[in-house]
Amino acid sequence: MSTALKSIKSLAPLLDRVLVQRIKAEAKTAGGIFLPETAVKELNEAKVLAVGPGLRDRDGKIVPMGVKSGDKVLIPQFGGSPIKVGDEEYHLFRDHDILAKINE
Repeated sequence: MSTALKSIKSLAPLLDRVLVQRIKAEAKTAGGIFLPETAVKELNEAKVLAVGPGLRDRDGKIVPMGVKSGDKVLIPQFGGSPIKVGDEEYHLFRDHDILAKINE
């Protein structure tokens, strides 16, 4: 898949899927001390890169998505479908699996 996928921008989620990239934790403390890679945890925060159009209800109308591109969200620790493009890792979640939207 990654050979055919030149960049993540060419990936368009379908239905109620949301494409996110986890936000990496800081590897340096406020005092300037660099932490070893084993001490840095993955955060449950992610940036939304792309969203699908939404699911259709029984009447055929599209139910709008709860998030949009550029939003910062909380995602579950486990789950989603991982997608690897080069050295970067992305995840696809369903809209209802997103835990919260972070307002800044």
